[in-house]
Amino acid sequence: MLYAMNVDQAARYSRVLFIVLATLTSFWAMLSYQGSGYVYLLFSLVANALFYFGFRSRAMFFDAFIGVFFWMGFWLKVTIRVLFFDGEFSEAVGDFDYTGGSYDIALLVSACGLLGLLLASILREKFFFNYVAKASEQNEIAISHFYARYRKIILFVFFCAFTSVALLNISFGIYQKGSITQTLLPFGLNGVFKWLLLFGLASFSALILKLELVAKKQIAFMVILIVLLESFSTNTSLLSRGMVLNVGALVYGVYVACRFDLLRLNLRTVVVGGVLFCTLFAGSVFVVNDLRGNGPGVIGAARGGQALDVDDVDLVVQHATPLFLNRWVGIEGVMAVSSSPRLGWGIWRAAWQEKYSENTMSFYDANLIESPYKETDFSKYHHLSLPGIIAFFFYPGSLLFLFVSMLLLGLFAAAIEFGVFRWGGKNMILCALMAEVVAYRYASFGYVPAQSYLLFGAIFLNILLLYCIYRLAPFFASKRQIGK
Repeated sequence: MLYAMNVDQAARYSRVLFIVLATLTSFWAMLSYQGSGYVYLLFSLVANALFYFGFRSRAMFFDAFIGVFFWMGFWLKVTIRVLFFDGEFSEAVGDFDYTGGSYDIALLVSACGLLGLLLASILREKFFFNYVAKASEQNEIAISHFYARYRKIILFVFFCAFTSVALLNISFGIYQKGSITQTLLPFGLNGVFKWLLLFGLASFSALILKLELVAKKQIAFMVILIVLLESFSTNTSLLSRGMVLNVGALVYGVYVACRFDLLRLNLRTVVVGGVLFCTLFAGSVFVVNDLRGNGPGVIGAARGGQALDVDDVDLVVQHATPLFLNRWVGIEGVMAVSSSPRLGWGIWRAAWQEKYSENTMSFYDANLIESPYKETDFSKYHHLSLPGIIAFFFYPGSLLFLFVSMLLLGLFAAAIEFGVFRWGGKNMILCALMAEVVAYRYASFGYVPAQSYLLFGAIFLNILLLYCIYRLAPFFASKRQIGK
């Protein structure tokens, strides 16, 4: 219990430290802000409240992840740019003129959208769903027994599965971020690969972690290693440097699940796992940079090109830094949209009609900003800019519409998380993963919005698959007993 008490104390101290630092930094930035200081303070208050309340005792996982993504994409970006870069941004911001009045409008629009999400979280807590203590169910007991009996076989099969998927994707370019599709598979199998790589395989990692806690009351280092290798291999094959996203969701889910069930992890295992993650993350940056430098869809030097020097540690800093600031979609989209003369229901309807194409610029790139990708060779690369969900729902130019939309979207995300918990085996680790997927989709919203049903449909099928696994577990358990 000493470990648990230390964690609780660290959490309390972290909350106090966050409030102090956020307050002092906000007042410091207000002195350099180009517009009205009161507008910046309002924006700062709402953004930091969304982040802070995302980690309250009755918060959902979506509250935490949307708070983090929007805090990084809005408040942190604005504050750092105001304090250290004279308010200038490196990303495209359309017709934004950097005057105080334009800044005030952008921050008010952002605060309006963030406030809608914050209200959705409060309403959900008061009137709808909260996580509550639960007893073990028959299906959970049955599948945990099955896992304990065949644990080594399950882990070996899972390792072979994600390794095979990653190698096939790297070799044939089935789905890779920033690149066009190199191989079209029959029977819609490209979609299956995309699901597996984005969160399908990670969902099985969440299931294994949950069963490990139920069966062993601990998580063995071997399981941690396999879970981290799954994330490393899938993100590398995706040409993505975002390994931290799914791993972060799984880690946070494990933390909450352990607190919920009054379990504690071995501190040495946690430390070793953290060191291993940092090592694999740095390795993923090197490997992805090498693969991108050599061209899309084929392994390393087989395609020719200039490989990166893996001994150059500065490359990790150079390519990992954008992951913690510039990478997050947020304020730039609002700046571009709020300053556009084209706002109205016409552009809103046109945006919903955007069709998926790997060979053209996105609607946002072509209509609302001076795209950095206008000279891109779209026969080789698929690069695009994203406005984010707050900017997208401000296309009509109505603050009321934006506020109501974000309120409803926040409640919709809560409903998805409830469904994952209710029909996904009451697996909090899986809830954390799915909440991160939805929150990230919200944060990076804006490209081919009408096809969002594909993501949410995949989440539904993901839940259905796991539901079937849980429902069939007692059947297999009874068959085994009969066989005896």
